[in-house]
Amino acid sequence: MASVLNVKECEASERTVIVAGLPVGLFSDRQVATLVKSYFQNVKTVGGEVEGVIYPTRTKGDVYVIFKEKKVAENVVRQRKYHLAKKALYAQLTVSRFSEKVFNSVRAILDLSVFRSQIVLESLVMDLKKKIPNLSFSPLGPRGTLSVEGSFLAIKRLNECLLSKASSLPDKNKTIISKGRTGTRQSSKKSVQRSDTAVEPLRSSVPEPAGRGQVLVLDTDVFLYLKRKCRIYESTLRKFHVLSRERVDGEVSTIWLKSAGAGSQPSRVQHVRELLEEWSQSLSFELRKETLTFGGKKNSEKRNIEQACEQLCSKYNKVLINFYRTHIDIIGSSSDIYQFKSEVMKLVSQQVS
Repeated sequence: MASVLNVKECEASERTVIVAGLPVGLFSDRQVATLVKSYFQNVKTVGGEVEGVIYPTRTKGDVYVIFKEKKVAENVVRQRKYHLAKKALYAQLTVSRFSEKVFNSVRAILDLSVFRSQIVLESLVMDLKKKIPNLSFSPLGPRGTLSVEGSFLAIKRLNECLLSKASSLPDKNKTIISKGRTGTRQSSKKSVQRSDTAVEPLRSSVPEPAGRGQVLVLDTDVFLYLKRKCRIYESTLRKFHVLSRERVDGEVSTIWLKSAGAGSQPSRVQHVRELLEEWSQSLSFELRKETLTFGGKKNSEKRNIEQACEQLCSKYNKVLINFYRTHIDIIGSSSDIYQFKSEVMKLVSQQVS
């Protein structure tokens, strides 16, 4: 459990920085928090009064420092590199700006028309509102569509409820949650052809698992990182002889799991689902996302940014880069994406000059 010194993280994001590079195992958690707080309050640094420190965090060696003033946090980030004293083995620290987690809320569009022949849609919506009170529902449209918005866990619960109801329908291939937030994840033919890091609907050669199997709903950013940057995803499926079929629908991705063996082994599939849930939850705390927007830029400027990102892919193999028509998403640890973005901007400026 994190040791917190008078911290209200959600209210202080603009005054929060992430300090990476702390030696692991050299001091107790409380000693690290005290050491970092004292260091950044020292008049010899560009720091200032520290409101609180969070340590340990989900990433080893990373500390969250919350300053009393936003200006102090900006000054600390601007200098970026720091060195601790001899007792901390002269550790070099990298400071980056705090950014929000990969997801805070999700917006999705529901097509409930598939239920029209079996249930009054207004009653279905009322039932969903009672079961998932944390979701915000728009008015039901004449064609049976409406939008919902809420936390990812609430959307996950919604998807599970609808999948359960849809399992009795004759046509199980109907899409209920059809797309995520408008303009957030737009696939581009150009980026799909150019790079395997582009987001596109994922389809395996495996048909949709018959029977009940297991269904897992994940945030798309987390799922893509897990699938493309963590070898453990594919290796776990192979180890436990589990087949998967995956679908990306905007902000939400759905994974169907089924045993590949002739005999039914529900416990094996259940275990794989639990592992994937555990890893995705851990990633949701560790990952951060930065966005490079193309708004107002010429085509040549956009291409320069894309080329810079492609050039740095091999160097930052723990950073996931998703290309879209309007922007590029960079997903990884806070220190990695800060350094990646800085190098991209440096390469772009060199290309211009």
